Amino acid sequence: MINLAIYILLGINILVCILLTLLVLMQKPRSEGLGAAFGGNFTDSIFGAQTSDVLTKGTIWLGGIFMALTLVLALLYSHRQMSGNKLQEELTKPLAPALTNTVSTNAPGVSLPAASETNNVPNTPAPAKP
Repeated sequence: MINLAIYILLGINILVCILLTLLVLMQKPRSEGLGAAFGGNFTDSIFGAQTSDVLTKGTIWLGGIFMALTLVLALLYSHRQMSGNKLQEELTKPLAPALTNTVSTNAPGVSLPAASETNNVPNTPAPAKP
């Protein structure tokens, strides 16, 4: 359920980023620097003279939405990481202690084979042949 919410919010966040980029690029710069290279009064001629106010308000709203979505996504990602700790705890749990050659107290009459009976492999390596 958390993964679905993360994917949906991430898609919305990407859409907000694209729209925010377009709004910033459509605004008329104060010094007519890079905006003059792309046609100068392009937005005024297409959308009217009051476009600057609408674009500024849209930029503010989209910036706020972007920041809020990013915060929510960070919280969801951290919550997803915390729920995965159970698996990590299970994987890092120490293994059961090694079996010993003693008779179990729960099952009388049952004994484990001696180490010499089960381990017939020599511990020293074979000599190398020239």
